[in-house]
Amino acid sequence: MKQQQLHIALLGNPNSGKSSLFNVLTGLKQKVGNFPGVTVDKKSGHSKISATLTANIIDLPGTYSLYPRRSDEWVAYNVMMNPGSTEKPELYILIVDASNLKRNLLFASQVIDLKKPVVIALTMMDIASKKGLSIDVQGLERELGVPVIPVNPRKDKGINELKKAIDQTARQLYKPPARNFVEASDLSQAAIDDIKKIFPRISDYAAVHYLIHHESFALDAPVQDTIEDIERKHGFNHTKVQAEEITQRYARIRHIMQQTVVETDPREKQMTTDRIDNILLHRVWGYLILLGVLAILFQSIFWLAQYPMNAIEWIFGEWSNWLAGVLPQNWFGDLIVNGLVAGLGGIVVFIPQIMILFGLITILEDTGYMARISFLTDKLMRKVGLNGKSVMPMISSFACAVPAIMSTRNIENKKERLLTIMVAPLMSCSARLPVYIILISLVIPNTYYWGFISLHGLVMTGLYLLGIVMALIVSYVMKWFIRIKEKSFFILELPVYRAPRWKNVLVIMVEKAKIFVFEAGRVILVISLILWALSTYGPPKRMEAVETRYEQLALQQPGNEELEEEKRTALLENSYVGILGKAIEPAIKPLGYDWKIGIALITSFAAREVFVGTMATIYSVGGNADENDLTLREKMSAATWTNGAKIYTLASGVSLMVFYVFAMQCMSTLAIVKRETRSWKWPLIQLVYMTGLAYVLSLLAYNLLK
Repeated sequence: MKQQQLHIALLGNPNSGKSSLFNVLTGLKQKVGNFPGVTVDKKSGHSKISATLTANIIDLPGTYSLYPRRSDEWVAYNVMMNPGSTEKPELYILIVDASNLKRNLLFASQVIDLKKPVVIALTMMDIASKKGLSIDVQGLERELGVPVIPVNPRKDKGINELKKAIDQTARQLYKPPARNFVEASDLSQAAIDDIKKIFPRISDYAAVHYLIHHESFALDAPVQDTIEDIERKHGFNHTKVQAEEITQRYARIRHIMQQTVVETDPREKQMTTDRIDNILLHRVWGYLILLGVLAILFQSIFWLAQYPMNAIEWIFGEWSNWLAGVLPQNWFGDLIVNGLVAGLGGIVVFIPQIMILFGLITILEDTGYMARISFLTDKLMRKVGLNGKSVMPMISSFACAVPAIMSTRNIENKKERLLTIMVAPLMSCSARLPVYIILISLVIPNTYYWGFISLHGLVMTGLYLLGIVMALIVSYVMKWFIRIKEKSFFILELPVYRAPRWKNVLVIMVEKAKIFVFEAGRVILVISLILWALSTYGPPKRMEAVETRYEQLALQQPGNEELEEEKRTALLENSYVGILGKAIEPAIKPLGYDWKIGIALITSFAAREVFVGTMATIYSVGGNADENDLTLREKMSAATWTNGAKIYTLASGVSLMVFYVFAMQCMSTLAIVKRETRSWKWPLIQLVYMTGLAYVLSLLAYNLLK
């Protein structure tokens, strides 16, 4: 039986249940990339519709109408309208929120009038019922002229019926309605007729959009000129036509709702969501609850992850010890134990924290609380030059600044978007998490208050809040220097509260762990192996001089066990890594750092999490065989200056944590800022101001605490 392949686009308003349906149809087996020419996420996945039909489904960004304003809305519009688009959907699944039918039907009616194959998936029927609304689905289908299928993706209801409707539409058992939802000919018949002479296969309503937005379409210059002539010839007025169209659509939508929607309880119901919002969005309690949620988030990272972390450290310690005993005592054995295994240990040990962090963030998003954070913080954001829409990229930066900076394209105001880009990297991303964890466990006592509040968790919360506060301060200062004057609006639709989809949470946790291991981990491992080589080898004359010196000392002091350890330290200091570290040590010693930390600061510019792998490699190369079963934290804790004083004290540890809060140590972030701003000016400013902040505040922290 021959399989037919169909290209389907998923359309709908934001927060209409589109992502949930996409996840169900594709089984969470998706590819994420970017649309050509823009940095808006492009999600696609495969779905089996029937025995003879499979589909490649693309999830288009949410949009409210076919008159786009934001960059992501333009992406959806270009896929639907632009003849030069690389995406060519053959069928549209249109998501319509039953609890907000009037607003959703505006976009739905516009898509229907394009005369493309359409199937409507009616979501949020349970919410509509709680609002006291009863919808005649068959009547709605009759009025719209396209299949309407009630679905609940979260409970896997209606999915088979939806697939059946898609299959029937693909086999042309359903055809586009003969009647237009709004007669485009009433808007400008003569101009539409002339456009259809050039593009005979498009609908009347599509012709209107060619008249309005043809400049953004991939059309030849002569065709563009012809359309301009048609506009002038018929006096086509964009604003007037658009206003008339929207007015007519809402008039027809009111009529349809009168025919198909019954309000079972005319009294306005206060839904559970409203009652919860009265507390979570309260002008006082709302902010206290937000701080509490963040504190619980970071407490949980330590509390839940400590057991798997300890187990992983023990396993790698035992593995290193065993390998050291069975492998030959030469460069190959040293490479495996102190290069490969040490590097792998520095990656795998942090998987529990990464999974827990992303799992908790996904729960906040899934329940609808993340959108409330934007709403709560809008007033504060405006005082520093941002708005509530800046909050989502900033919160996303807790995971990674790169996609967060890409997501700023949703901010229409150019100044607010630029300010958000400039301060987003100050949010502590997940790459900093391994650094914080190892330093906190080194220099902060493992104390509990009232038996359940961890001092480690409180310090972690403080580091994240430090980045947030500094981002607000920097934005406030920068707003006086970025001279872009443009009005700003903040419109946000708050989704209803829902129970998290635990399968979705689990899948995201696993996916993020895989990304960390195979992408960040790859960088860490490569740098660990390079560092092993640079730490093991050095200028031949210097290394030979060390060998000769200690051979002579061994003859003079037979049986002195300390000589072997001193020799390893001397070899490390005279290796290529040691020479580089010693060269930069004078600049970082005022911060409380030795040359080994300096090497980690340099390698961290590839990726911040490389810090841990760097330290694991350097301390493994510099240690003796008896230390193979020690964890990295134990090796770092035992590290001393030449005078015997501990390197990792409260002062130096806090100084290093502060440095990592503020320093711009991420080449990927700088590259994406250059791409988004289309200039090297802003990433260079970012690099200078963040590095300067890191140095000055680390110096201050060290001198206050030493």
